[in-house]
Amino acid sequence: MSDINRDDIRAAVGSGMISEAQAASLIALGDARRGAREHMSGLDEPFELFRGFNEIFIVVGLVILYSGWVGLTGLSFVSAEVGYVLAIVYSLISMGAVALLARYFTLVRRMVAPSIALAIFFALGAGQFGLGLGWMVDAEFPLALTLSAGVSTLLLIGYYAVFRVPFTMALIALGTFATAFGFVTLGGTVPTDPSDLFLLTGEGPFAILTMVLGIVGLIVALRFDMSDPHRITRRAASGFWLHVIAAPAIVNTVALSLFDVGTVTAQLLLVGFVALMAVFAVVIDRRSFLVSGVGYIVALSITVMEGNAFLAILLLGVGLVLLGAKWEVLRRNLMDALPHFPGKDRLPPWTLMTSEEPAT
Repeated sequence: MSDINRDDIRAAVGSGMISEAQAASLIALGDARRGAREHMSGLDEPFELFRGFNEIFIVVGLVILYSGWVGLTGLSFVSAEVGYVLAIVYSLISMGAVALLARYFTLVRRMVAPSIALAIFFALGAGQFGLGLGWMVDAEFPLALTLSAGVSTLLLIGYYAVFRVPFTMALIALGTFATAFGFVTLGGTVPTDPSDLFLLTGEGPFAILTMVLGIVGLIVALRFDMSDPHRITRRAASGFWLHVIAAPAIVNTVALSLFDVGTVTAQLLLVGFVALMAVFAVVIDRRSFLVSGVGYIVALSITVMEGNAFLAILLLGVGLVLLGAKWEVLRRNLMDALPHFPGKDRLPPWTLMTSEEPAT
């Protein structure tokens, strides 16, 4: 009889035969007996946007459906002058319809791409609901936007609690950023230049706020990761999306501040900072954290430095290629060399020896 693999167990979870917790226990037991990383495909970081073209087909239909809905009702909530009553009513209908669709495509069919699309649509409806509330209390436009971001973030937390769509965590993180920045501007601190949002030398607390929120997002992501070191449940996928958002939030302040210096030394310091990020990413076994951060730095290099940061881009490219080719070997050697630290045994396994230890 052939062995049962991870796809079989995921299918059993999707069909409701076993729970995610039972699936995690089964796979952890199998990994502990046979070597945790030996049976992970390519030792790679799990990532899934869709499971077949049928999901793309459904997403296209959902986008067209939502576009038609916006076309019929959108004019009723694009401005406060039209009236907040219709804005609230239409947004509630929109969120309710999305929830019904999510009940089928997310909870019953366990589809990935449609679940992501529906989470985005729910976020848009929640934002419209927040704007309607802002107009109802006759708030100024900046306050209405802040209220919209805060309300949508809270509603998205509820959406995640019900449907557990990992991508929702990225939307929650973005909503948290928007809400925090909105409250800072409402306090009277308004950036005079867009770069002030990310420069430590700029005016206002925006750069520090960005880093703090990024670090908080990273901590939450690590909590997700450590609760599922074998990366088989939606908790790990939720951590993935938080890493994607947290990394740019952490590095953009450092990168732009060094870019503002504009010297070769500053570029080398930036490469050194990214090297430390790479070590951290290898330890926690999250390529997404490093790719998101480095990709953001490259985008900043091209748009901000206007061609003056090619040395940094060149070194970053070389580093990523080398890491991608030797990630597993580097991680095994690094983790073996590091002394024991709190949480080390809750990170993804890196050697067969680790998998033989009792699971905690």
